[in-house]
Amino acid sequence: MDMTITTPSLLFPAISLLMLAYTNRFVTLANVIRQLSNMENAPTRDIVIRQIDNLRIRMTVIRLMQAFGVLSFVFCTLSMFSLLLAFQVAGMYLFAASLLLLVVSLLFSFYEVNISTKAINIELEKFDAVMKKHGKDQH
Repeated sequence: MDMTITTPSLLFPAISLLMLAYTNRFVTLANVIRQLSNMENAPTRDIVIRQIDNLRIRMTVIRLMQAFGVLSFVFCTLSMFSLLLAFQVAGMYLFAASLLLLVVSLLFSFYEVNISTKAINIELEKFDAVMKKHGKDQH
């Protein structure tokens, strides 16, 4: 099977958009952490502590998502370079490695989405606690 330089080049926009999405998740997470740091005397302290634990895990997973995404980009670039130099077999293997790294990155992304769902549930617990407190104050 012959592969031209255009095959791996098709992956470039996808990886770039994926990296942008990962970076946005990281920035959003950093903002949440900053907000939580202002809540040290919050009435729902145990919920804040659980959120912080969740955020630590998410930061690690996002770092892995980004690392594997960048490695995918690097291998894709090396694949294109190999094909440009007429190293067909090396180019194909590098492209295959790029695709595998991209899949690993996407699997970490899926895992991070599941963790972020838990974080949202923790936030809902905080709202429940506040609502219950307001209900008791009114009686």
